[in-house]
Amino acid sequence: MGSKMSLFPSRIFYFLFLLLHSAHGDVSFSFPEEMKRGSVIGNLAKDLGLEASALSGRKARIDADGSGKRYCDLNVRNGELIVADRIDREGLCDDRASCVLKYEVVLENPLELHRINLHIQDVNDNAPLFKDDLIDLEIRESAVKGARFVIEEAHDADVGQNSVQQYLLKKNDNFVLSVSGNTVELVLDNELDREQKQDINLLLTAFDGGSPRRSGTAVIHVTVLDANDNSPVFSQAVYKGSLPENSPPNTIVINVSASDADEGVNGNVTYDFGHVTEHVKKLFSIDRKVGAIAVVGTVDYESSTSYELRVKAKDGLGLSSYAKVIISITDMNDNAPVINLKSLSNSVAENVSPGTEVGIINVQDRDSEKNGKVRCSIEQNVPFKLVPSIKNYYSLVTTGQLDRELVSDYNITISATDEGSPPLSSSKNVHLSVADINDNPPVFEEQSYSTYVSENNKAGSTLCSVSARDPDWRQNGTVIYSLLPSEVNSAPASSYISVNGDTGVIHAVRSFDYEHLRSFQVHVMARDNGSPPLSSNVSISVFILDVNDNSPQILYPAPEGNSFMTELVPKAAHAGSVVSKVIAVDADSGQNAWLSYHIVKSTDPGLFTIGLHSGEIRTQRDILESDSMKQNLIVAVKDNGQPPLSATCSMYLLISDNLAEVPELKDISYDDKNSKLTSYLIIALVSVSTFFLTFIIIVLGVRFCRRRKPRLLFDGAVAIPGAYLPPNYADVDGTGTLRSTYNYDAYLTTGSRTSDFKFVSSYNDNTLPAGQTLRKSPSDFDEMFGDAEGSTEV
Repeated sequence: MGSKMSLFPSRIFYFLFLLLHSAHGDVSFSFPEEMKRGSVIGNLAKDLGLEASALSGRKARIDADGSGKRYCDLNVRNGELIVADRIDREGLCDDRASCVLKYEVVLENPLELHRINLHIQDVNDNAPLFKDDLIDLEIRESAVKGARFVIEEAHDADVGQNSVQQYLLKKNDNFVLSVSGNTVELVLDNELDREQKQDINLLLTAFDGGSPRRSGTAVIHVTVLDANDNSPVFSQAVYKGSLPENSPPNTIVINVSASDADEGVNGNVTYDFGHVTEHVKKLFSIDRKVGAIAVVGTVDYESSTSYELRVKAKDGLGLSSYAKVIISITDMNDNAPVINLKSLSNSVAENVSPGTEVGIINVQDRDSEKNGKVRCSIEQNVPFKLVPSIKNYYSLVTTGQLDRELVSDYNITISATDEGSPPLSSSKNVHLSVADINDNPPVFEEQSYSTYVSENNKAGSTLCSVSARDPDWRQNGTVIYSLLPSEVNSAPASSYISVNGDTGVIHAVRSFDYEHLRSFQVHVMARDNGSPPLSSNVSISVFILDVNDNSPQILYPAPEGNSFMTELVPKAAHAGSVVSKVIAVDADSGQNAWLSYHIVKSTDPGLFTIGLHSGEIRTQRDILESDSMKQNLIVAVKDNGQPPLSATCSMYLLISDNLAEVPELKDISYDDKNSKLTSYLIIALVSVSTFFLTFIIIVLGVRFCRRRKPRLLFDGAVAIPGAYLPPNYADVDGTGTLRSTYNYDAYLTTGSRTSDFKFVSSYNDNTLPAGQTLRKSPSDFDEMFGDAEGSTEV
């Protein structure tokens, strides 16, 4: 049924035209009117040389060429062109011999354009019709044999062979039928005799040439009159005129004129339209008396460029003649351009390269010549432009790099203006979304984070939170937080803190101890969910704040019950003399480690005082004979924390100038574990003392003779070894914890009442563990005796 009209059958030229976006040749199909909806007209894919499977992928579609209604459609599955709506050739083309519908086939990727000409074949679906079912003729009886009387021909909406092909006049006594072209005439075969027959009825039948044949009839009523032997005669056989479209109603188009040589009633001429369509009757009217043809409707050049009318002039007694009137319609710029969006990408990735095609538009202007020439442009300053393509098609392409984080949507206004006078324009808004790609890593709100937490915090408590922003969209902008692997004090950082992957809240995994760990640093990573994912890191410094959770630790003297040591105070000591010192430390820091010393209980409350912050025990007054020889002081050491913590120790002081006067040290407590070894050491000490007793007495006698008062025994400095300081204990100025270094003379008894010995004490070099008290071991006494031998004064 269809045949392809290809301009370039060669495959090489075919691909060349695809690359140049050129339109291909016409494809024509011929088929009868009134086919049922869905009927197959032809296989378009086959005629275009395309695979049917490619039509859907290339978005093949049918576009009407300037008309609003589409009578056919394309089945993209098999490439068949099918009827989409009822096609009535007579309604579309009137009585034109050729009826052609023009469409365009548009294919994308690459863009192709094919024109389709649909030739509508006439079918015999209309019967011949006479304008009037009853035709009145008034014929004078003077008419001679062979006189001819024109009868308005029958009209058949069909064309060609299906139009009127034959007329048949029912047999009668007076008339025969003569047909020449479109002229149908009654020929008087036998003269009329009004006196014999005044009225004659003739049956005229018109037949078309269709199969099956259709016919129409009219009754010709002949009234025999007295002679009227002249018919009206038009001044022109054909009248021509022009009319601008959209002319206002009652505008005169043209005047026709006919004259009749008869006189009186026989010469009075009236005008009327011959056979015209109902559509024409709605557009034009004719003045019956003067023959002026005027506009009564809206004339549109785009609907029809010309009209052909048949005008009849009739005299008073029924004779008539016909003339043709051709009215040409001139175009006016009355149609604004129409912008049709043929294709548009749902979204455009922000990383597309400039020049990428994102849409196709088509511009139509129903006007002609300059009035139909259109210029298209984009009004805004956007990274897009229109590139002319085939015929009235434009490609919408990118001109620069897109960035969704700056502009996520574009509302593009496309304007079209024709070249008419005055010009007409229209515009269309196109919305285009920019699709996100993962091109932005998460960015933390701060370059680094610091947080402070008090020690002894609960496990799981919140330390701080980090926050990172990612301007990308959806999963590309969804941030997940994680802790980077690292070590804190040789342990994984994850054993100290954890981070919530969704919120960035950082929690403590364990309770912190300021005395073991004062600060540490970890790194948190923020990663998005893009593909591939992007990330960034930030450092978090955790500072542990001290709380008062450590009581003061007394280093000297050892806590009650754990020492053999007793301080000796000479009776000759003056008021203000330093007789001993309490040494304490606190593992806390700051004000939590500021220590103060207080005597909470003493044998003689007014005899000794202690420095509030130094811990030095001094005499408040001179020692009296009435004072007890054995003085027991209970000293409390308190820190400055909130609430304050404290520790107590017992200080044993013996007032005497002679070791012999010192009673047995029965109350000195010692460690049960070392008691036996201590007894052996005491026996050894007594034995050694016996050998040197005389020498010591001489030395002491000399010393007491030289100095009236033994102040230097108490004001001298005795070094407290650094081994007393536990690890991590730091001295703080002003706290009284080892602010100054003091040397004290320690007086030890051997159990002899006749000799005094002075030994310089030496302590174990081992470090005192935290949480334990300083104790003396038997080995300490060995060191004491060794030191005594090496430091004996002569």
